[in-house]
Amino acid sequence: MRSSLWAASVLCATALSAPTYSTSAAARPVEMRVLSGYFQLLGRKIQDGKNMAQAPVCNMNNAVMPIASPTPLPPPSTGLTLKHVAIGRGTQNYSCQANETAAPVALGAVATLYNASCVASIYPDLLSMLPNVALQFELTDIDQATLSLSNLAISGHHYFSNLTTPIFNLKTTAMDLGFATCAKNNSVAAPAGEPTGQDDESFGAVTWLKLLTRGGATGNLKEVYRVNTAGGKPPTTCAGMPTTFEVEYAAEYWFYAS
Repeated sequence: MRSSLWAASVLCATALSAPTYSTSAAARPVEMRVLSGYFQLLGRKIQDGKNMAQAPVCNMNNAVMPIASPTPLPPPSTGLTLKHVAIGRGTQNYSCQANETAAPVALGAVATLYNASCVASIYPDLLSMLPNVALQFELTDIDQATLSLSNLAISGHHYFSNLTTPIFNLKTTAMDLGFATCAKNNSVAAPAGEPTGQDDESFGAVTWLKLLTRGGATGNLKEVYRVNTAGGKPPTTCAGMPTTFEVEYAAEYWFYAS
């Protein structure tokens, strides 16, 4: 009995603890559906954990990055190893000019990153749900300590230095995993069925990406992937849109190092 209770507690602490329910989410049916699936799976994991003989091991070698279908991104380069997995929660940013028939212009993104490495290695099915779950709850600020509906701790920030240069700063008071400016190497459309937006907005999910780090990256960071995207895509035209606007998004980020 002691070992089963201990295993169940390790499951919650290592992956996703049973969170405090949000009354704001309860008011919206899409969020209710997303959260219902999340809690059902979490409950099954806790029940399974009661039968574990020992605590699950956080081994990054067991983590397998999702593959887009039908067109996958190029795989990580030979010799690289997975260093970190994070859930990013933030906004994709856009601008519109006077022409309402034109497509919005991307201005980059801003996101807070949360450490999901152990979830990726032990509970990949839970990990795959996290972007959509996270999308339903807005951050209180960019330094929010943990991701809503989980105990995933902040592991860094993502932003752009200009329109084409994404930056990942994986330095926090708890850890220093590196800093990298990146350039896009490849992209593919998000697979059909990916969450289209907050409260089921119909804009769609942003593309999956492979990024290469530029010179000066620290922590031996070499490649970054954005996968399992939820939301973030703008409307097809600027009709009715302000000069600048944000679209909420979440995604998994996989960091590979030499």
